[in-house]
Amino acid sequence: MKVATIIGARPQFIKMALVSRELRKHFNEVIIHTGQHYDYEMDKIFFEQLNIPSPDYYLGVGSGTHGYQTGEMLKKVEKVLLKEKPDLVLVYGDTNSTLAGALAAAKLHIKVGHVEAGLRSFDKRMPEEINRIITDHISDLLFAPTETAVKSLYNEGIQGGVYLTGDVMYDVLLYYIKIAEKKSQILDTLGLKPKGYLLATIHRDENRNEKNLKKKSSMLFLRAES
Repeated sequence: MKVATIIGARPQFIKMALVSRELRKHFNEVIIHTGQHYDYEMDKIFFEQLNIPSPDYYLGVGSGTHGYQTGEMLKKVEKVLLKEKPDLVLVYGDTNSTLAGALAAAKLHIKVGHVEAGLRSFDKRMPEEINRIITDHISDLLFAPTETAVKSLYNEGIQGGVYLTGDVMYDVLLYYIKIAEKKSQILDTLGLKPKGYLLATIHRDENRNEKNLKKKSSMLFLRAES
């Protein structure tokens, strides 16, 4: 059986690191990298440090509007799929790479597997929400990380091919934590002491306006003081 794994953004590199390791024990995997993220700190560093196999195809789509990115990916992914003829296309998460990969496969009548299926923000102003919904509705195998995700799929009429698998990012953490503890020098580099700092990662447009940043900052300080 041949599986085509389609990735393009940092979270997908991390998630597929562990899944790919297991896939390759049983199946032939072809990795297609759309190039949605492409600089070293967002791309190659993960392949190096997580021991991810090099992509078989690098499409080099790069930055652009959502329509441009998705359209370019759709064209280029389709070309690869026609050449490779995989039995299954595996996509991750909710990026433009996810949507383009799923659409290209579905239109070629290739089965689609979606890792992190069923997650919802219930805010369709978010491009990622549109990507999630469409991808789930054209997928054949839906790997849901939580019971809530399974319920969301059921509420949308998706009941076949749904599997409660747990959170693959948590599996990645468990697998790589010991390596990180031995090799990481980030605390020394930043002059930090264990348990003496707070870390917040904020990247959604909806989270980065002034009102939400102030709200989240207040919540972090309250937790730190309690």
